Amino acid sequence: MIGVYTKNIGSVWFGVACDEQRVFGTSFARSEQEALRSLLSSIPFNVPFQVFQEPSAFAKDVLASVKNVYDGKDATHSFSLATEHLPTYTRRVLEAASLIPVGCVASYGSIAKAAGGSPRAVGNVMARNPFAPLVPCHRVVSSDFTLGGYRGGLNVKLGLLRREKRGYASPRQIPVDGKKLQVFPVEFVLGKLEREQ
Repeated sequence: MIGVYTKNIGSVWFGVACDEQRVFGTSFARSEQEALRSLLSSIPFNVPFQVFQEPSAFAKDVLASVKNVYDGKDATHSFSLATEHLPTYTRRVLEAASLIPVGCVASYGSIAKAAGGSPRAVGNVMARNPFAPLVPCHRVVSSDFTLGGYRGGLNVKLGLLRREKRGYASPRQIPVDGKKLQVFPVEFVLGKLEREQ
């Protein structure tokens, strides 16, 4: 049985769909209905679920990590994500995106080089990411360091990236299944936005 939990912290609703060991979806939104809608879309078809008022101990840990990422911090734990019902390509893209560290961004094209497919295909996966923000789709940007798209809105994406500034100055490469994922300091995106204003 998958439990679905939401919690309001400040003016943001955070949510998780999980059993006692694995995460099926995470979300954050301005309303409980939006958070629930996102969570329910991440549950595999024909799998029983129930919405609970009080989170389990595991759900509390996941919610704390979602809140940390939202606040620009590292996730407090690494969780097992239920991805076996997702297409193989989607899993590869989500795995590559999950490697982008706090304070960095990667382009849709860089993820495509590491996971296969095209930048547009990567964008389609990011638009349906069931694990936002634990799988940090907000850290995926256009190759010219513009924001690209974001299901929650570009202002939300920009806010997340601003909270993740770490003062890094140099790009680096992260190994992904024998390939390389090029990541850049988030300051590259923020600097470009400032210069254009």
